[in-house]
Amino acid sequence: MVLKLYNTLTRKKQVFKPVHEGQVRMYVCGPTVNDVPHLGHARQQVTFDILRKLLIYSGYKVKFVSNITDIEDKIINKARELGEDIHKFTERNYHAHMEDYAKIGVEKPDAQPRATEYVKEMIKLIEKLEKNGYTYVIPEDGVYYDISKFKDYGKLSHQNVENLLSGARIKANDEKKNKEDFVLWKFSKPEEPSWDSPWGKGRPGWHIECSAMSESILGFPFDIHGGGQDLIFPHHEDEIAQSEAGYGKKFVNFWVHNGMVNVDNVKMSKSLGNFRTIRDLLKEYSGEVIRYFVLTNHYRKPLDFSKKTLDDAKTSYERLKNLIFLVRPDEKTNEKYLKEFVKAMEDDMNTPKALAVLWRFVRDDKAEGKIKTLGEIDKIFGLKLLEKEKISVPTEVKKLAEERWKAKQLKDWKHADILRDKINKLGFAVNDTPEGYEVRKA
Repeated sequence: MVLKLYNTLTRKKQVFKPVHEGQVRMYVCGPTVNDVPHLGHARQQVTFDILRKLLIYSGYKVKFVSNITDIEDKIINKARELGEDIHKFTERNYHAHMEDYAKIGVEKPDAQPRATEYVKEMIKLIEKLEKNGYTYVIPEDGVYYDISKFKDYGKLSHQNVENLLSGARIKANDEKKNKEDFVLWKFSKPEEPSWDSPWGKGRPGWHIECSAMSESILGFPFDIHGGGQDLIFPHHEDEIAQSEAGYGKKFVNFWVHNGMVNVDNVKMSKSLGNFRTIRDLLKEYSGEVIRYFVLTNHYRKPLDFSKKTLDDAKTSYERLKNLIFLVRPDEKTNEKYLKEFVKAMEDDMNTPKALAVLWRFVRDDKAEGKIKTLGEIDKIFGLKLLEKEKISVPTEVKKLAEERWKAKQLKDWKHADILRDKINKLGFAVNDTPEGYEVRKA
């Protein structure tokens, strides 16, 4: 089997080949911790958790890095608005992200650098860019990157560079040479967090953070850089420009981007009042249901969250678990279905197709090796397919189940069926096992 991934840089699916045989170095832009995580975070986190698991399943040794942005204008403004110390503010939100990601089955990265821990490395990169002639200073504002100096600017987003160069000005700052020039080092205002630098006290620009951190931990070029499609331009475009101009090396081989999130077919935003957090969802749906829902869409397509689509995912996931609950173990592995599943996943992570294979497999009464094969599938999906849910069974249901069992022992099948129907009406189901019976949610 051969893994193919859609590469945003080339706009086509390509056979994945790592820089170093048997090893994958992957960097994914992590959250800006200015609030609790939302649905967009859920979609991205699950997507790249699945890719990481797929790579590991395929036999690669993976080094997965995802940063934390803990210094940025939004953070400064929100902390000031709340009258909260910035460090305490970012720590609180960081822990909220980690807790919520864990609840949707996302494993922590191998390395999780914070921007504030790599300011020295960012300053060194800006010095390199300055030495190579890519920067200029706007007094009382900051150090800027001149995009006209980088001949390949626009190669990731496939923008028309002529439209990005001088001519169209941004009203907020008429001193920029080109409208898409971006800040590398922002001079600090009174009472704002700041670090010493050759250009004066200030803080790093957002784009410079990922370049410095990824180079420090992974080195260039590395294999995969991931993030949401909203980061393609300008964030990832700017990362390429400053990384390749500063370090003099190719930055990344594969650029992988997940699609955006809508709520009821409308783009999610706080201003529209349709902003949803992971915590909102977890009040009504399990982490596995949220994860299952994300897998029902191909990662590059838009994902629409609504009560109906989530309810449908919940129903579907529970039916799947109920079918698996009835499976009897054997010592075999079903190579036919497992190969079909992996083939779907290796075709640019086609999770909807892989889910369809899973459903056919579970429903196939003649298929053997279900338990072992489901265990293999779940190494990639992470849906806790074989984990039995701990449930609280009401006393009334327990009594009915025991009475039904006694009726079956007496071969009073009619009464046993009546009791089973009563149990079902109470929202539970009872299944016979070699040891007796088990009660579960219907």
